[in-house]
Amino acid sequence: MRVIFLIARDAWRHMLRDRVAVVGALLLLVLTVIAAATSHERQRDAMAQRERYQADVDQQFDAQPDRHPHRMVHYGQFVFRPLSPLAAFDSGIDAYTGTMIFLEGHRQNTANFGDARQSSSLLRFGQLTPAFVMQTLAPLLLVFLGFGLVARERAAGTLRILITQGVSGRQIAAGKALALLGAAAAVLLPAAMALFFLAFGDVQAMVSASLLTAGYTLWLAIWALGIVAVSTLCARPRDGLMALLAVWVTVVILLPRLGAAWADARAPLTTRFETDIAIARDLAAIGDSHRPDDPHFARFKADVLKRHGVTRLEDLPVNYRGLVAIEGERLTSALFNRYATASFERQAAQSATVDSLAWLAPTLAVRRLSMTLTQTDLPSYRRFVEQAEAYRYRLVQSLNQMQAEKVDYVNERKGAGPTRIAQSNWESIPDFVFDAEAPQTVIARAGQPAMVLLVWLLLAGGALAAAARTLDGRVSSAMRRARVPDTRSTEAAS
Repeated sequence: MRVIFLIARDAWRHMLRDRVAVVGALLLLVLTVIAAATSHERQRDAMAQRERYQADVDQQFDAQPDRHPHRMVHYGQFVFRPLSPLAAFDSGIDAYTGTMIFLEGHRQNTANFGDARQSSSLLRFGQLTPAFVMQTLAPLLLVFLGFGLVARERAAGTLRILITQGVSGRQIAAGKALALLGAAAAVLLPAAMALFFLAFGDVQAMVSASLLTAGYTLWLAIWALGIVAVSTLCARPRDGLMALLAVWVTVVILLPRLGAAWADARAPLTTRFETDIAIARDLAAIGDSHRPDDPHFARFKADVLKRHGVTRLEDLPVNYRGLVAIEGERLTSALFNRYATASFERQAAQSATVDSLAWLAPTLAVRRLSMTLTQTDLPSYRRFVEQAEAYRYRLVQSLNQMQAEKVDYVNERKGAGPTRIAQSNWESIPDFVFDAEAPQTVIARAGQPAMVLLVWLLLAGGALAAAARTLDGRVSSAMRRARVPDTRSTEAAS
């Protein structure tokens, strides 16, 4: 072990003497701090803004004057998606999914006002977050720090000297790997500190921050071991640099983009225009309450009259129009939910396709792990949308129930009497409260990408061990070749 630490110490000393490496490391550390600070400030402002807007719209809804309940159905309500404590570390898909949903009767609206819709196209290259720095820039820094750790020794001739002094190739590789792992730890430290700062005071967030720190440790360790393995196998430092840059471009940039394109080709999503046309066609098929001769609502009317034992709508103990509104909302909501579920399932299929490529590009695994633990992934967004839709349905149906029970049918039909109900009815409707996902569910969902990273770490360790075993043999054979000319020259002289 002492030899390994001595080799690592020598490698650290060489890194500190390399001005380019030191400047690059300092720039990355500063960039991580800036990314963490700006992301935290952006998240804090966004959260305060959403909470303020939510309180305002809740107050405005409750303050509506005496009205007909159906007017309140169309007045609607807004709900804003709350941010998880760790969303500042990794914004995930939040920039593209929207933050607010308008809830109204007869319609199921999508979330609006995503950052990508309000910003320039540069946002699609990636927001400056600590996660982006760790996933994209940190591996590149490790490449420049470690590409010549072993290859430089071979080119300078010191590798042969070390082995002739009894140092094994495994010890050399282990020492160089330890040095680069130490550099990776220094790179990760500011990001880990930012994670725990964001999670402070929230037990669930602290658990997620701990697991996420472990995940990024695996990610950087994969790169550190892989870089040393490539440097061990390459004869010249520049060969190692070119090979590692090609790997970085392929794994970090190319494969994730190709994976997204492949997923879209395998499970393409319908456009909003196509979905609206299909929904309109199905709505016409299930029944239209505004058509007197509609078969479904004709049967519904007959069933209502029979159930109450009357022959006229005026004799019903409730407002028939309110009952029709309840039935119509039930039908349309079921249709909307069916299309929404199909859309989310296709998006989930796309995500699964991309995740399958994580066995070729661990970048996809660390991204999935990061978005899952920060709750900025597709399942977290879907949870918000489905809870918002469930609240919309309860809100609209409670207003329709008020119309059925508190508004006189004859007065409403003839316009001969009061049809408004008291403001206190709106105040009695509960506000929307988002129910966050249980910690064990989030952790379970993070298991698959974590397993992929573990496998990649084992592969990187195995590659380094294999490269280290070849080191002794390559140096020994080189030394034997170097002695052959000396023997021949001695024989010739004799």
